[in-house]
Amino acid sequence: MSMTKGDSYDSTLKRFLDVIGSIVLLIIFFPICLAVAITIKLDSPGPVFADTPERVGKNGKLFKMLKFRSMIINAHDMLRVDPGFKTLYEQYKRNSYKLKEDPRVTKAGKFIRKHSLDEIPQLINILKGDMSLVGPRAYYPDELTDQQIKYPHTKSLVKKVLSIKPGITGYWQVSGRSEVNFDKRIAMDAAYVAKRSLLYDLKILLITPWAMITGKGAV
Repeated sequence: MSMTKGDSYDSTLKRFLDVIGSIVLLIIFFPICLAVAITIKLDSPGPVFADTPERVGKNGKLFKMLKFRSMIINAHDMLRVDPGFKTLYEQYKRNSYKLKEDPRVTKAGKFIRKHSLDEIPQLINILKGDMSLVGPRAYYPDELTDQQIKYPHTKSLVKKVLSIKPGITGYWQVSGRSEVNFDKRIAMDAAYVAKRSLLYDLKILLITPWAMITGKGAV
């Protein structure tokens, strides 16, 4: 199978940008990471990092995505199996696996999530080769299964999105449209896959700090 222009970029310049960029950002964000970790421990009982299920990476490979904990412990499982969260879970699925008002989020977690500080540990995932600085959203397996049943026309888009590594940031994340339904979001992710290049990635990276500061579109 011949290598496309995008594949060549992924294995050379994009990977170089990922490694150098993640190392530099880890150094820059270290004081913030320390402050976030202390805040999480003081705010609520539980570990500093979120204990969430694996996400779907490139070519469908599952990986453990690192995130600072912004919810109560066992939040993921509680939403799915606790009878008290049944109505909330149905709303969660209807809203394409997004909740604007989520009672599982801690006080500190609201600030952490609004400014995407929970995503910083994913820089380690980049160094490990599971993720990129810029790319599609890293979806949960059940999310992809359920949403493709709900939106069957998205199957080809999902296949395209899973052809590359997911990213910490991306086109739809900085667009201020994080509340759009799955079919729109996966289309935006697929559009990024087709358009990805060094200049396009740099453009998204330059926009990302403003999106983090303002919290625009974050949920």
